[in-house]
Amino acid sequence: MKTEVYSWRVSAEKKAALEAESRRDGTSLAELLDGITTDWLSARRNGDEAAQAALRKRVMATVGTIRSGEPTLATRAREVVRARILRKHNQESNGSRRAD
Repeated sequence: MKTEVYSWRVSAEKKAALEAESRRDGTSLAELLDGITTDWLSARRNGDEAAQAALRKRVMATVGTIRSGEPTLATRAREVVRARILRKHNQESNGSRRAD
């Protein structure tokens, strides 16, 4: 059950276009706007999921890749990983800058 109300101002042209679309679809203006906002929110969520998936893929590419004969590496892992991430970030940042 819908219990919340939201209102906003639109131009007369936009309102007329929305009303025409709702008539063409055989729905009310409220149903049309509900469908539009549902689709928009769904697309936004899917975009966030895609970004998270890309980030997970980049992170997982680094899992288990630190190799060293250094016996203290395990105790310094955080420091080593952060240094490598920073170095890679700096390389990517420098590579993406345009020459003026």
